[in-house]
Amino acid sequence: MTADHQIPAQPTAFGFDPSSLALVVIDMQRDFLLPGGFGESLGNDVALLRTVIEPLAGLLSAARAAGITVIHTREGHLPDLSDCPPAKLARGNPSQRIGDRGRFGRILIRGEYGHDIVDELAPIAGEVVIDKPGKGAFYATELSDVLTGKGIRSLLVTGVTTEVCVHTTVREANDRGYECLVVSDCVGSYFPEFQRVGLEMIAAQGGIFGWVADSGSVVGALESAASSPAPAQ
Repeated sequence: MTADHQIPAQPTAFGFDPSSLALVVIDMQRDFLLPGGFGESLGNDVALLRTVIEPLAGLLSAARAAGITVIHTREGHLPDLSDCPPAKLARGNPSQRIGDRGRFGRILIRGEYGHDIVDELAPIAGEVVIDKPGKGAFYATELSDVLTGKGIRSLLVTGVTTEVCVHTTVREANDRGYECLVVSDCVGSYFPEFQRVGLEMIAAQGGIFGWVADSGSVVGALESAASSPAPAQ
């Protein structure tokens, strides 16, 4: 991959053009990250996901300063659950299910307090917010049209959880020809082993799904790109 700027990454450096790069922030929602929310009701330690907030806030600030396109996603459903397949609704044995009344409103229902993004990472004016009914950000959403309309070819992928919504989105993007870099400390899992293996899977076999780098490397490259003189016309 050739481009004007590079991020040190695994398995190789990740080249990018700021004008065709987007930061995708996946499902950093209160229902998943706040104590007492849906994630915790499933028996998970939300502290493992909350470690993502601080580095992701720093990356988000750097991306905004560099003029990088920022796209947020939220997993959730219509109030009547007409877009929630029965298999998804009934799977597992949680103490609460999608649509039930939880601490932060009806669980994973659009418009409820818990469905929205945590305050530390709240979208600002002009940033795209994609509401998705599934794990992947491309399924039944306008994301493809948004990326095409903005001329995006490369994605910095962040958010939760690493092995579910992040992986699904990266796989969907890979099949559509996008070059993806997963930011290792800006994605999180309730399961440390899934986090480790999930990241290894991305960059395995020469980058079968994409690249992996930490936020320090990404922020440094974005700051360098933002301070570089524009190419001569």
